[in-house]
Amino acid sequence: MDAHVTDTPEPPRFAGWAERPTGEPGPDRPGPPRVPPRRRHRWRWAALGTAGVLLAGAAAGWAVYTKLNGNIRTDSATERELRKWESERPPAGPPNAENVLLIGSDSRTGDNGRYGRAGGQRSDTTMLLHLAADRKSATAVSIPRDLMVEVPHCKRTDGTETGPRTAQFNSAFALGGAACTIRTVEKLTRIRIAHYMILDFVGFTRMVDAVGGVEVCPDRPIQDTEAHLSLPAGRQTLHGEAALGYVRARKSLGNGSDTQRMQRQQQFLGALVKKVQSNGVLLNPTRLYPVLDAATSSLTTDAALASLKGLYELVRSTRGIPTDRVQFLTVPRREYRFDRNRDELVQPDAERLFGQLRRDLRVTVAPAPGTARGPVRGGGGAPSVRPQGSPSRAPGPGPVFPGTTAERGSCE
Repeated sequence: MDAHVTDTPEPPRFAGWAERPTGEPGPDRPGPPRVPPRRRHRWRWAALGTAGVLLAGAAAGWAVYTKLNGNIRTDSATERELRKWESERPPAGPPNAENVLLIGSDSRTGDNGRYGRAGGQRSDTTMLLHLAADRKSATAVSIPRDLMVEVPHCKRTDGTETGPRTAQFNSAFALGGAACTIRTVEKLTRIRIAHYMILDFVGFTRMVDAVGGVEVCPDRPIQDTEAHLSLPAGRQTLHGEAALGYVRARKSLGNGSDTQRMQRQQQFLGALVKKVQSNGVLLNPTRLYPVLDAATSSLTTDAALASLKGLYELVRSTRGIPTDRVQFLTVPRREYRFDRNRDELVQPDAERLFGQLRRDLRVTVAPAPGTARGPVRGGGGAPSVRPQGSPSRAPGPGPVFPGTTAERGSCE
């Protein structure tokens, strides 16, 4: 008997519908709402525009990074020279504590030629900056250019070599550049220098302009033809060239000694740090860029800092330091016994300061009340109540050295 097969009726077909796999939308399985072609077109362009903006931003950011990174000069010769003398260098200090040597060069090469002619290179200003391991304080110690020190065996830029000698401190930079200066400071202090930065005149003026100038308060008018400086007395804001003249002037201000010039430099740098922190420069990319551009355009550093990343990491680690713990002082010193126009260290006071920094122990600075002005170089003058830079014996966690802080600025 033949089986009877009954055909299953097909579902109705609608015009415009093609065959579709099971599960696709159809009359019995509604799909997502259809987007009108015009709206799809707008969304497509919005997505492309967003991608374009992101790519443009990334390209611009990379261009900025490349420019700033390319500004910095690396002095590889200094590092090679330091490696030759590794056995003579002090050991590293406590972990995370950093010692950075800041050198202000009065070189007249390149754009600096407009400041006149000078024979060779000289260090106009030198500071040893100690960053505490907990990053709760920063201490900058000025080393007088006329301080008599033991300059070690150094290699000149022309390849010839010099023997050890007793000479004024700034001759080390003139003889053998940064390497000779670093080794001289390490021999003097027994503190290991981890990094160094060399900033010239042009870099300083650009830095000051980038932050919108720095406020100073001279107590009398200043006329100094050598420093190209003409200022009225009283509170005022100095920009690039005037600021450079103010920190470099010596003969027309105070007693004409380098002592007062260093104090003025410390006060000015304190005011600069305070302004950068109070204006939120480090947290505002729009304000930070011109400062970084100015700083890096005339900067020479060791390899570890010779990148925007290296500099940023160093600065970022210090931005939480309160301004009253950003300190400035000068090494304890007095008139050199053989030449009143030179300085020598006061011991054991200088060693107490170096020892505190070496062990990353607290250093406290305060104004020195009752201290008369130091002797006038090349003339008379009253001696100090105690040798310049000597600590007081006030009770506390450690010696208190005469100095200033960024909190006081230059008008306190």
